[in-house]
Amino acid sequence: MRIAKLNRKTNETDIKLSINLDGEGVRNINTGVPFLDHMMDLMAKHGFLDLDVDCKGDVHIDAHHTVEDIGIVLGEAFNEAVGDKAGIVRYSTVFTPMDEALSMISLDVSGRPFLHFNVEYTADKVGEFDVELCEEFFRAFAYNAKVTLHANLNYGKNNHHIIESLFKGLGRAINQACEKKDSIKGVLSTKGVL
Repeated sequence: MRIAKLNRKTNETDIKLSINLDGEGVRNINTGVPFLDHMMDLMAKHGFLDLDVDCKGDVHIDAHHTVEDIGIVLGEAFNEAVGDKAGIVRYSTVFTPMDEALSMISLDVSGRPFLHFNVEYTADKVGEFDVELCEEFFRAFAYNAKVTLHANLNYGKNNHHIIESLFKGLGRAINQACEKKDSIKGVLSTKGVL
């Protein structure tokens, strides 16, 4: 089982997180940011990730530190859980519809951190959640997971649906890229390492 448990405490957040990449989508998520709870719940369910997240953050200021720091810890935990990457498919590209919204997530578990985030919203907030924080989460995850991640919105009008499509897509992409195949000997790279 590919499992990691991490704690990270700063003056802004105190985070405990565990992930099982070979899970069934069992979730227990309490970030202190209700919209982020909902998005991470969807990500874990659709990615078959067992995910436990508990965060106490300075949400009285705003949600920025909490969202970014959870992305950091999730990325670090993913990187630890995926291990040496032997036998994994490595790549995935998924299109995820959510009503009128359609997004594409393309992932390479490459060891090279990079994010391309091409998403336009129709408003600045979904409820109390600043939509710009979605990119902060994706960047923090990508750089700490050491993955190449492309997130593109094909189209969409409802910002809740847009972000939901992205998070579901991220979970699905993680699940597919981390799938193991017997035909892959070592890592899927001509270099021999990832």
